[in-house]
Amino acid sequence: MTKKLIYDASTNSSELTDLTSAEQTAHDNAITAHDNNAPTRALNRLREKRNKLLVETDYLALSDLTMSSEMEIYRQALRNITNGLTTVEQIEAKEFPTKP
Repeated sequence: MTKKLIYDASTNSSELTDLTSAEQTAHDNAITAHDNNAPTRALNRLREKRNKLLVETDYLALSDLTMSSEMEIYRQALRNITNGLTTVEQIEAKEFPTKP
């Protein structure tokens, strides 16, 4: 059983006590929800890194510049990097393409 820390301001002391069954259930549900959300958090981290890499090359997409085919392929690979990823292991193992 999980313990919780209870602070008593009148005595300026604290003690550990067991959670009630309702508190334990709420705690377990929160842990399960957090664990179930792990792929979403990992995918968000991957997208953040991908977005930063895309921003670094956005200036190449301006109308007064001609983007090389290698850069087009690189940028498309970045946009596709999240496709088909469903587990934390797949997401963390994903390697980013090399910038030309």
